[in-house]
Amino acid sequence: MDIIGLSFKRFRRCLLVGSITFPILVTFTLIHQNSIFDLVEGFSKINVLDKRAQNATTYVLKEGVQNITVQASGGKYQNITESAVDKVLGDKDQNVMPGILEERPHTLISDIGPKNHSFEDQKNDSSLFTTSIANDKLLDGLLVSTFDEASCLSRYRSYLYRKASPHKPSVHLISKLRNYEHLHRSCGPHTKSYNKIMRKGANSSKKGAGTMCKYLVWTASNGLGNRMVTLASAFLYAILTDRVLLVRFGSDMFGLFCEPFPDSSWLLPRDFPYWKDRKHIDTYESVLTNEKTNGSQELLPSFLILNLQHTHDGHNNFFHCDQSQDLLQKVPVLILLSDQYFVPSLFMVPSFRLDLSKMFPEKDTVFHHLGRYLFHPSNEAWELISSFYEAHLAKADERIGLQIRVFNTHRAPHQTIINEIIACTVQHKLLPELGMQSSATSPLKKQTSKAVLVASLYSEYGEKLRTMYLANTTATKEVIRVYQPSHEQRQKSNNDMHNIKAWSEIYLLSLCDALVTSPKSTFGYVAQSLGGLKPWILKRAYGETIPNPPCQRAMSMEPCFHYPPKYDCRANSKVDFTSLFHHMKHCEDVTSGLRLVNANR
Repeated sequence: MDIIGLSFKRFRRCLLVGSITFPILVTFTLIHQNSIFDLVEGFSKINVLDKRAQNATTYVLKEGVQNITVQASGGKYQNITESAVDKVLGDKDQNVMPGILEERPHTLISDIGPKNHSFEDQKNDSSLFTTSIANDKLLDGLLVSTFDEASCLSRYRSYLYRKASPHKPSVHLISKLRNYEHLHRSCGPHTKSYNKIMRKGANSSKKGAGTMCKYLVWTASNGLGNRMVTLASAFLYAILTDRVLLVRFGSDMFGLFCEPFPDSSWLLPRDFPYWKDRKHIDTYESVLTNEKTNGSQELLPSFLILNLQHTHDGHNNFFHCDQSQDLLQKVPVLILLSDQYFVPSLFMVPSFRLDLSKMFPEKDTVFHHLGRYLFHPSNEAWELISSFYEAHLAKADERIGLQIRVFNTHRAPHQTIINEIIACTVQHKLLPELGMQSSATSPLKKQTSKAVLVASLYSEYGEKLRTMYLANTTATKEVIRVYQPSHEQRQKSNNDMHNIKAWSEIYLLSLCDALVTSPKSTFGYVAQSLGGLKPWILKRAYGETIPNPPCQRAMSMEPCFHYPPKYDCRANSKVDFTSLFHHMKHCEDVTSGLRLVNANR
C-alpha cells in the first residue's frame, strides 16, 4: 500500500507539473514559430526592395507579363496584357537590328515612363511605371494596341527614339479616331457597301445622300512632302465628313508606310472603276457651275473629281463655303487631286468649326497629331532610320537638323547658302563659332558633342560643313560631327528607293532637337510637324549676298497652306482671312500663305 501510495503521489506531482509546463511550452513554440515566419517574410521584403532598387531594364525583365489598365476614349478602361520585356527591349525573335535601348540602357531609360518624375518616385509603384510606358507607346491614346507589332516595328517603338510630346491629343480627337476606325472597318475595301457603290459607275446615281458609306480617294501629286501634307489634310476632311479615306498608291509609294487603320486596309483596290482613266468623271467645277446656273441638285454623279491643286485655284475660292460642302456631301465618291496642305480652309467652313475646336484646342497641333497617327515607317524604312540613328545620332548630347532645299542653284551659289546656314546657326546658338577659345571663357568641365544631320539633294553642304568642323576647333570646345545620309542630286518623285530615302531623312530630321529648314519646302514642314518643332526658316538668298537676318523662327510647327482662298462666302468679296481668324497668320516663308497658330499662348 505504501508503494502504491507513493507512486500515486509521484503521478499526481508529474501531472501537476505537466499541466503547468505544457501550456508554457506550447506558447513558446508558437512564439518561436511566428518569429521564424516573420524572419522569412522580412527576408522576402528585403529581396523585393532589392529588386526595385535595380535599374529599370533588370526590373522589367523580372516582372515579366503584367496586366496594364489604361484609360481609353470615352472614359472607358480596358486591360492590355503585354510583355514588359517587349515594351522596353522589343521582340528578340524578330530579325531586326538591336534597339537603341539595348545599346544605351542607362542613357535612354530616363526617356521611358513619366518624363517629369524621377525613377525614385516610380519604383514604389510599378503599375504607374508600366502604365506610363504603355501611354508613351500608344502616344497618349492616339494609337490602339491591336496591331501585330512585327508587321510594323516603328508603330510601337518610335517612342524610344524621341522625347515625349508635350502636346497631348484631346479626348474628342481620340474619340473621333476610334469612330473613324469603326467606319473604315465597316465600309472599307471589299465590304458589301464598298462593292455596291463601286459597281454603280460614275453616272448612275441621282441623290447620293442616301448612301450609307461615302469615300474620299486620295491620289498622289508632286514630291513626297506635298503628298504627305495633302494626305493629312484629306484624312481630316474624311473624319469631318464621315468618309472612308482610300489611297491610290503607285509602286513608288507602297514601301513607305504601314497600314494606319486596324483590321482594314487604306489601299484603293486596283479594280477601282477609274484606276487609270478619269476622263469621263464629272469635276467639282462643272457641278458647281451647273448648280449655280440651274439651281438644281437633282442629278448628282456618284463619282466626282475634287481638284484642289495650286494650279486650279479658281474654284478653291468656294470649297470652304457651307453651300459647297452641302453639295459635296451628297456625292458618294470624291476623287481628290491636291498638292496643298488645305487644313486651314477646313477651319473656315462654318459647319466644321465647333468639331475642329474640340478636336484641336491647340490649333498648331493638327499635323503633329494626325501625322503621328497616320505615318509609320514601313519595316524597310524603319531599318534605315533606326540603324542610322543608332550609328550616328544616338550618342550625341544634342542633334541639329539642317534641311536644305535649293529650287534654283543659279540664283544662289552653294557657298552663299552654306554661309547663310553658318550665320543662322551661330547667331541663334545652335552651333558654336569657330576659333580658339577666348581667355574670358572658362573651359567646359565635360566635352559635349553635337550631331548635325544634313538633308539635301546636294553633297556639297554636308562635305563642306564636315571639312570645316574637322579642320577647326570650336570656341566652346564642343565636338561637332556632320552626317549626310544621301545626295540624290535631283528629285525623283516616282522612284520607290528615292522616296524611301526621302521618308527616312524626313523622319530622322523629326528626331532632332532643333531644325533649320528651307523656305517653302513641304519636306521640312513634315519633319517639323512630326517632331513638334518650330524651326528656324532660312531666308531666300540671291547671288552672293547673305540675307540679314539669315533666318527667322517659325511661329508654329504647322505646315504652310501656300495658296489659300481669298473669297469671303458671306460677304461675297475678297478678304484676308487673318483678319477673320485669330488662329491664322501669314507664313514666314510664303507671305500670301496661311499657317495655323495657337492663339491661346
